[in-house]
Amino acid sequence: MNQRFRITRSMQENNSEPSISLEECKDYFATQPDFAYSNVLTVKGPESTMSIEGDFFMWKHGDVEIPFRLYMGDLYVAISNEAIVPKMIEIATDLRADVVEG
Repeated sequence: MNQRFRITRSMQENNSEPSISLEECKDYFATQPDFAYSNVLTVKGPESTMSIEGDFFMWKHGDVEIPFRLYMGDLYVAISNEAIVPKMIEIATDLRADVVEG
């Protein structure tokens, strides 16, 4: 099972930027190579396909796309590959946010 992490500003004291906005994410990820915005995540299984609506920033890593989902002011990502960890930390640093499990 994958661990899920949240990039958030909710843990910070004296926080002048209480949440991560969609506009901020779109601006930030537009400057990042290998990222694309999508408002639908499609998950294909052996017998079915499921579509999830939301705000997803898809990271193309090799031949795999890894979704970073913006939900209620935080970015979520599941660690399915160890290469995600340094990318997650880089994003959190750039957005002046913290990384917490959950």
